[in-house]
Amino acid sequence: GHGVVPSTECSVGEVLDMGYVMAGDTVTATVKIENTSNLTLPFSVQLASLSPTRDKDRQKIPSFLTSSLQRTEIVGTQNYNGFSVFSVSPTEGKIEAGTSQDFVVTFSPDHESLYYSDRLKVLLFGKQTAHEIHLKGAARDHPMFVEGGVPLDVPVESLAVTSPVASREALEGGPQEAVRSLLLLLEYVEGSAEPARAELTVGAMQSPLLAAKKAVEFSLDSGAELQRAGFAVDGPRGALERGQLQRIGVSWVPPADLQTSDPPLVSALLTVKGDITESYRVLFMARVVSAS
Repeated sequence: GHGVVPSTECSVGEVLDMGYVMAGDTVTATVKIENTSNLTLPFSVQLASLSPTRDKDRQKIPSFLTSSLQRTEIVGTQNYNGFSVFSVSPTEGKIEAGTSQDFVVTFSPDHESLYYSDRLKVLLFGKQTAHEIHLKGAARDHPMFVEGGVPLDVPVESLAVTSPVASREALEGGPQEAVRSLLLLLEYVEGSAEPARAELTVGAMQSPLLAAKKAVEFSLDSGAELQRAGFAVDGPRGALERGQLQRIGVSWVPPADLQTSDPPLVSALLTVKGDITESYRVLFMARVVSAS
């Protein structure tokens, strides 16, 4: 007889990021798995959010009570409407020797959240795990987004549905408080000729739900306080068309009079204008680290 080892190759790595979409919109991505062995491979597909043991697995300490290093939850925010956020087709079948199979992954979020996630597992012969792919995505009610830095919020959603009327009235009532804070941590290696660097990304989404092409404008209020603390900002303002991204680069070199026991912490306001105006309070924190 001949012992044969099933082998496959996947077109994506460990993570499939569906990116930012408008809440209520649907996007798809294709994952290709090739059978590189010389035998037919029966496959089945599982999503962690549909696992029969998921309720039992959730009877643990809530993730917002544990540190970010201890968080192991795979399944993130779920839809309010009861339908799956992520779905995959086909869910079972056979891949003949030397051929490949396309899997269509659909992302259909029904409300705004930055923490949609799931795990796609491809099994061979009903038991052997061939591939595990972490699915992730984000949805927004408005066609712009800002990402980067260290997250300061908790990646777990409250069950309370906030009233869109109240938030809309607050937005129309003039200047509002920052909707969320972003922390940029810059670490300068002691004695280095290179400054410490970090960046934010501002994006404008492309969606069939959006009517006219309207540019998204952004500006980061980089005042004298940032410069005094040694921060330099590259591209603090700009305008984006649908589907475009633009990066705001930040660099830091410690000023000569820096007290290492008191690392600088400076804040600035990032304003993003699309169909509404949103404000982000960006916290710039810098410190000197040793080269060892």
